[in-house]
Amino acid sequence: MQTKIQKWGNSLAVRIPAPFVKEAQIAYGSAVDLSVEDGKIVIAPHPEPEYKLEDLLKGVTRKNIHTEVPTGQAVGREVW
Repeated sequence: MQTKIQKWGNSLAVRIPAPFVKEAQIAYGSAVDLSVEDGKIVIAPHPEPEYKLEDLLKGVTRKNIHTEVPTGQAVGREVW
């Protein structure tokens, strides 16, 4: 498919047609990696990091865990 480069502020932009967006599994606001390979511009979806709760909790120690945070009196039907 042929398209045109357009001006967007001080940069240049290209529109990505909907079928390409669908096939690449990206959406508005998706993070992408932009690179140049053999003189060609390559746009690839940036992989989302995979977090596991057990790995995140390994970083919690008695020194870096915080205490309770006071939030004031109940304003509704909260029960503590």
